[in-house]
Amino acid sequence: MLYYLFEFLENEYQLPGAGLFEFISFRAAAAIILSLLISTIFGKKVINFLRRKQIGESVRELGLEGQSQKAGTPTMGGVIIIMATLIPVLLFAKLDNIYIELLIATTVWMGTIGFVDDYIKTFKKDKEGLKGVFKVIGQVGIGIIVGVTLYMHPEVTIKEELNEVKKEKIENVQTAVDNVTNKEYTEEEKSTKTTIPFVKNNEFDYAVLLSWAGDNYRDYAWLLFIPIVIFIITAVSNGANLTDGIDGLAAGSSAIIALTLGIFAWVSGNIIFSEYLDIMYIPRVGEVTIFISAFVGALVGFLWYNTFPAQVFMGDTGSLTIGGVIAVIAIAVRKELLIPVLCGIFLAENLSVVMQVSWFKYTRKKFGEGRRIFLMSPLHHHYQKKGYHESKIVTRFWIVGIILAVLSIVTLKVR
Repeated sequence: MLYYLFEFLENEYQLPGAGLFEFISFRAAAAIILSLLISTIFGKKVINFLRRKQIGESVRELGLEGQSQKAGTPTMGGVIIIMATLIPVLLFAKLDNIYIELLIATTVWMGTIGFVDDYIKTFKKDKEGLKGVFKVIGQVGIGIIVGVTLYMHPEVTIKEELNEVKKEKIENVQTAVDNVTNKEYTEEEKSTKTTIPFVKNNEFDYAVLLSWAGDNYRDYAWLLFIPIVIFIITAVSNGANLTDGIDGLAAGSSAIIALTLGIFAWVSGNIIFSEYLDIMYIPRVGEVTIFISAFVGALVGFLWYNTFPAQVFMGDTGSLTIGGVIAVIAIAVRKELLIPVLCGIFLAENLSVVMQVSWFKYTRKKFGEGRRIFLMSPLHHHYQKKGYHESKIVTRFWIVGIILAVLSIVTLKVR
């Protein structure tokens, strides 16, 4: 909203300083500062409200050290993350940008699913919460909306270099600035292309997988693209949900992931940086940097109250929202195939549950008694069972997350 106000003041009255709002870097900085202030200052008020309403966590006894002390800790704290993200976005982002609109819709949609789940657990005293089938329906629903929009909307495009001859290596950014004006690009075009990490010629078109369907195979690309989007959103949101098990783990890991995606959005949406790095140029995706800045600020601000010992839990209101947002950003910047690396913490948590349950069922059927791979799943509980303190587990998971983030960033040049 402020973007449009200052654009008007700049055009009509040449107000000094109003032109700053044209720059993504300025608005991103303003968004992260405001989100930090909202989450830290107003977060305390939200926590006090939740405590007064006795909206506390009902913890099942799992034999974990310190678990009993967590009972009664306010939950539904994800509303802090949602509030601290959306307010700066509404103020500083271009609201007519399709990527921003999709991310706002995803935040509200997934936040609503998580809120209903937390509400049932807290007020209906049903520890199972929202039935799994309804969660999946909700995740599939937003997946369909995102997939159809990204596939059909005319503003979701890429630009490719017109000259297919291999470009000379650009030695520095200044050279890129001097040369980019000499490059010829195609008009903006719809495409189902994405990027494959660690591969030199790393652009891959999902439509190619349907080439066996005949000359018009590209017309059927949606049959593959939309299910892939649904799968990614469902998998990542569930991964984030499983990671939210000990104080600070989900929020900290997600902040690292989101910050990395912010770098990808920044360079992919800037024609000079994308030219220098020889990566896909995606018009208008740079605006996603504003959303990511607010999102990271909200997560870091939430950590103020969520680090051990936690004063508030995010609940499914936060964890499902976080996973959904991260998935949509990754798809928007066409880095979804990098998710197994960048979101390695989520993947490990997910796989630990799948492996544990599958092996238990298999051994129970084969040997008459269920056997386990881990002492307990998800993975962070395994280390708790081994006697590690929560803070040590979380810090080490963060370190692994940082290593994976750095590895993801270097894929921009290492192929």
